[in-house]
Amino acid sequence: MKLVSVAIAAPLRRLFDYAVADTDPARLLPGVRVRVPFGRREQIGVVLEAPREVAAPEFECRPLTAVLDPEPLLDAELLALCRWAADYYHHPLGEVLAAALPGPLRHGAAPPSTAAPTLLSLSAAGTAALAQLPARSAALKAVLDKLGGGALSRATLLEALPKSGAAIRRALERGWIENIAAIGGASVRVLETPPPLTAEQSAALHALRAAPPGYTATLLEGVTGSGKTEIYLQLTADALARGQQVLVLAPEIGLTPQLAERFERRFGARVASYHSGLGDQERARNWMRARRGEVDVIVGTRSAVFVPLARPGLLVIDEEHDVSYKQQEGLRYSARDLALIRAQRLRIPVLLGSATPALESHHNAAAGRYHHLRLEQRVFSAAGPRIGVIDMRAQPLKHGLSNPVLDGVERHLAAGDQALLFLNRRGYAPALLCHDCGWVAPCPNCDARLTLHRARRRLVCHHCGHAAPMPLACPDCGGSELVPVGQGTERVEDNLRLRFPGRRIERFDSDRLGRAGELERLLADVRSGAIDILVGTQVLAKGHDFAGLSFAAVLDVDQALYGSDFRALERMGQLVTQVAGRVGRTGQPGEVLLQTHQPQHPLLRVLIGQGYAAFCEALLRERRDFGLPPFAHLALLRAEAQQESEALAFLKQVRQLMPEASGIEALGPAPAGMPRRAGYHRAQLLLRGSSRAALHRLLDQWIAIIETLPAGRRLRWSVDVDPADLF
Repeated sequence: MKLVSVAIAAPLRRLFDYAVADTDPARLLPGVRVRVPFGRREQIGVVLEAPREVAAPEFECRPLTAVLDPEPLLDAELLALCRWAADYYHHPLGEVLAAALPGPLRHGAAPPSTAAPTLLSLSAAGTAALAQLPARSAALKAVLDKLGGGALSRATLLEALPKSGAAIRRALERGWIENIAAIGGASVRVLETPPPLTAEQSAALHALRAAPPGYTATLLEGVTGSGKTEIYLQLTADALARGQQVLVLAPEIGLTPQLAERFERRFGARVASYHSGLGDQERARNWMRARRGEVDVIVGTRSAVFVPLARPGLLVIDEEHDVSYKQQEGLRYSARDLALIRAQRLRIPVLLGSATPALESHHNAAAGRYHHLRLEQRVFSAAGPRIGVIDMRAQPLKHGLSNPVLDGVERHLAAGDQALLFLNRRGYAPALLCHDCGWVAPCPNCDARLTLHRARRRLVCHHCGHAAPMPLACPDCGGSELVPVGQGTERVEDNLRLRFPGRRIERFDSDRLGRAGELERLLADVRSGAIDILVGTQVLAKGHDFAGLSFAAVLDVDQALYGSDFRALERMGQLVTQVAGRVGRTGQPGEVLLQTHQPQHPLLRVLIGQGYAAFCEALLRERRDFGLPPFAHLALLRAEAQQESEALAFLKQVRQLMPEASGIEALGPAPAGMPRRAGYHRAQLLLRGSSRAALHRLLDQWIAIIETLPAGRRLRWSVDVDPADLF
């Protein structure tokens, strides 16, 4: 009898054997998808090994239901990467393989057909029509405006203007836009003339081009506005001229449209996006186009690290420090780290770009594991913005806004510039308090307060999503004086409208940007100068280029100064530096103000007085003293249960069964930073070790023991290797 080993998307760390019909063995190569019976239903699995002859199986094996692919859908390189990820993150291989596939292919659909890409270009008639279009033709005008900057593919145009499908059809019918063919592979056609390089850009590009063939990892640390993206574009042109493909990772969906647009304007339609904001069919189509070599550049978020490449030549990780590269549920992988492993295995260069590199990247560069290139000057010759600190202890506050901040906004608006106010807290107020009895609106599912969203008259939990109407009276004492406590972006926006009537003020947070295309529409208005004041969360802190912005204020630095996670200070430094980087990018004098109750905090003073590099060195010294990453390696075992004592009791039992391991320290178990969330009681056990290999050997043995425990089947537990937070 012939048996084949299949990986199935199930929370079981093993493969499953199935019997093979006589007609199937030649087709059952590793990487082929199959449909198999699994329990009482059928599942899609991936063949991991060629069929083998077994004289007498230990138990009866069920036969395969169907073979879905005539040839492997996952090639040997991608299979090996998934195996590595499963081993390193101690996650079932079947679930890793499922994560590597787009939804339709994961569920057994046939690979979609693909067509030769084309570009949409503005015609001479369209240029003439653009000047005469009435205001009511806003959708048509937006399409023609966008294409006025250069040809784009239909997919990229729809990603930037999601509701423009009908307008595109009308423009094509009227001859205002036209399709032009795309050229790819070794026949590179550069559609946009590259700008002249600064001396620093030229030196960095020369160093990158002089690197020997094969794998190299380079950290490109460049202040905001120094032209890192132009380095990406020129290295991409080199790779495309060699007939190779380039994979570009961005940390968030909001950053991918503008990044894809930059590449498409330079190289044409053979640029594809890959992220969860696309429809399932579009993702599957782009995955297959990359696999078949029909696109030259793939721009995507963390899941794009699994996109197959027919002709791999370069990997780029933009904003490499960003915590969004770490998946927080299911397969808890770091796309940045996985991209480095993939580049190493493919023997191609990888470029990590950031204005605020992660401490691990600084450490790797200092240790010689990465080449380190710096861009210390902006493309425009003006110096970086002046950063000042506002001591809030000595300031009267108007709904969280100090007089120096309000005066700064007024001063820069009067000069014809724009202002940004940053607060990483959405809603109107983070708590609703009864003035009579002290009741604070709690979340019934979490150990957290409900946030007031006054415009919707709702109380919302930002952890589990629970929502309730805003009460008219206190449910405890019946008092009618319910007071919003603290500030959120909605409250700041309301008060700025009172202070600056006649000015256009827009809020940028997930509440405001819920509608498709809303972010892109507002960003276009910012760039055109139609918006005077921007109020927002971290969606505004990175990746955006606002020519008219000359003032920014961070309204609550203390939120990060005393965070419960050991990475909180690092993220504060990155955030302040990134917000400051939005200011004065076209040469005008810039100003940044930081509101804090701790103006003498030593690390804050280092950041402001000596810059981000010195701030990192100070933090690294602290990390070394306390035995924290990158000088130690962590793994976090989490447990969640509906009974309060169950999660903690499970982890206590698990710790008693932990194998002896030299140099590995177990901390806990203890309740999580938020002990109850979404109705589950949470506890965690932290492992810390100086040897990565020793930590993984321990996890291999320990997880095998944990999986045998009956208690482990009555609750949810997970292992997080290299956790991004300890919350």
